[in-house]
Amino acid sequence: MTTTSQRAQTLSALHAAPEILRVVNVWDVVSAKAIIDLPETTAIATAGHSIAATFGYADGENIPLDLVLDMVGRIVAVAGDLPVTADLDAGFGDPGETVRRAIGVGAVGANVEDRLKPLAESVAAVEAIVRAGEAEGVPFALNARTDAFVRGGDRPVAESIADAIERGRAYLDAGADVVFVPGILDADVTRQLVAGIGERKVSVIGLPGALTAAEYEALGVARISYGPMTQRVALTALQDLATDLYADGAIPASTRALN
Repeated sequence: MTTTSQRAQTLSALHAAPEILRVVNVWDVVSAKAIIDLPETTAIATAGHSIAATFGYADGENIPLDLVLDMVGRIVAVAGDLPVTADLDAGFGDPGETVRRAIGVGAVGANVEDRLKPLAESVAAVEAIVRAGEAEGVPFALNARTDAFVRGGDRPVAESIADAIERGRAYLDAGADVVFVPGILDADVTRQLVAGIGERKVSVIGLPGALTAAEYEALGVARISYGPMTQRVALTALQDLATDLYADGAIPASTRALN
């Protein structure tokens, strides 16, 4: 069994590799097991929105941190040697302490978002997270998220690009592993972000209308995740099945026993 520190090193190596790291987000133990069983899986990422929804909470730190960390710990317990990176929203009021506790349940990386707070405040949060990892003896792989696009309002795209680059560089200088820039990023925008932040230093989200993982990889992106979309696909399938069953349908013969 690998140590927490070794799994953190593995996650950082996956971020730096020439191949884009594809993480299919999970939200509970059974969804994690379904992904863990696939030979293509090299790391596990939790989706904060999806975990909150599982417990009946709206996204955005409305769920108690204890519940989030309990679920992350349960996912770590079934992940074995696979590194687990957790979605920790904006750090629940104390990013350093939240990451310390996340390391305590076995997480070796995290997304922590800036919510477009003042740059100095956001950099201080990154520094606190890095210090927490160092204090625990874990080279914690922070996927520092900037909301330059998702909270940028109607400002020109060029301003959001410049903001993301400035913030991204500052977060990397403060010790972040990679910089997460969520949004529907086309090839031109992605190319500018990679040029400004760095090759294999930009992390993106796969959304309807976005590029494919292979296209992002060709542009120098380090990582792609899917946030709440995986749970939405699963729930869409469940609701569609229920509609069919209400119409006197039957369980498909192709159904696999994944639970």
